[in-house]
Amino acid sequence: MADTRIRRVRESDVDSLVQLVHDLAAYEKAPAECRLTAEKLRVALFGDSPAVFGHVAEEDGRIVGFAIWFLNFSTWRGVHGIYLEDLYVRPELRGSGLGKALLATLAKECVDQGYQRLEWSVLDWNPATGFYKSLGALPMDEWTVYRLTDTALDKLAKTV
Repeated sequence: MADTRIRRVRESDVDSLVQLVHDLAAYEKAPAECRLTAEKLRVALFGDSPAVFGHVAEEDGRIVGFAIWFLNFSTWRGVHGIYLEDLYVRPELRGSGLGKALLATLAKECVDQGYQRLEWSVLDWNPATGFYKSLGALPMDEWTVYRLTDTALDKLAKTV
């Protein structure tokens, strides 16, 4: 039986995490959009003012999954919550309970810190939507995510 555990990310995990993030980008059919480097992730997680946090799933000393997250804030509830930026488990270990363990760890973080929401976005075609619903997660179908990047972001910024 494999020795598996969920723990906070360590600086020594950065290279493994970058590879897994690139694997996730390929899974989501967008490998060219992934520009993450070890240095960028190291600064985000462990720099002077880290605003990104993470947990890893480790099996027999090998990083096999991760959850990268940051705090958000609900003006309606008046408290912080966790926004799960990415959750990934290696394909050969999906269905093993590691995804649920990562989410449960974040749920516990919310409860322990008094946060009232755990939120994330999922591609419509992702088969994990059924898994998320089985945990009690509700799709926010009436909301549409908007994003500004690259040229559109630069163009809008120049209007100020």
